[in-house]
Amino acid sequence: MQRRTGLRALLALAAGLGLPPLAHAGGQIEEPLANAVRTALGGAIANTAPPVPVFTDTEARLAYLRWLGAMSERLRKKKAEWPERRDFLQTVWYESKRAGLDTALVLGLIQVESNFRKFAVSGVGARGYMQVMPFWSRLIGDGDVGKLFHMQTNLRFGCVILRHYLERERGDLFMALGRYNGSRGKSPYPNAVLAAQRAWQFRDEATAPAER
Repeated sequence: MQRRTGLRALLALAAGLGLPPLAHAGGQIEEPLANAVRTALGGAIANTAPPVPVFTDTEARLAYLRWLGAMSERLRKKKAEWPERRDFLQTVWYESKRAGLDTALVLGLIQVESNFRKFAVSGVGARGYMQVMPFWSRLIGDGDVGKLFHMQTNLRFGCVILRHYLERERGDLFMALGRYNGSRGKSPYPNAVLAAQRAWQFRDEATAPAER
């Protein structure tokens, strides 16, 4: 009871000082990076503009716009302003596809990690939407951890890190999620992300086969 009271006092103090809200995340473990990971993360720092999706045909663009509309409605309670929702979802879509990840999985992970708070900070210092640990910016950037609050940088870091862990775990998503959170082999965090993923799955009625 005393520990819970102390946590509430800490949160109240942070709010009173105007500090970023705390998040309840674990932390990735610092480890050697493959050159491809360094290149991808380095590109995130260099690129400051929200990525604009490019489509090969009209139907692909329409499918994306249907997804964007559906996800925008689901996200409205977390992000009230349309331009912010659009830029956020556009970047999540772009970075998840770029890393070969399921977009619903990435959104579920963000929900669990930060509850869609751009400036969330965990008790161990993880930052932003995808709760990226500060050491990542030191490994491939100039060490400016403030850049981890930049939307595209944070989302690219998170997606590339998760892809890196998936490859380390030979495609085992359960173990990769545990590694991402710093709780490898334990079930609460992977189970929470996989449950949240279901809330962000999208069934495109325009392309789904008609039910008999």
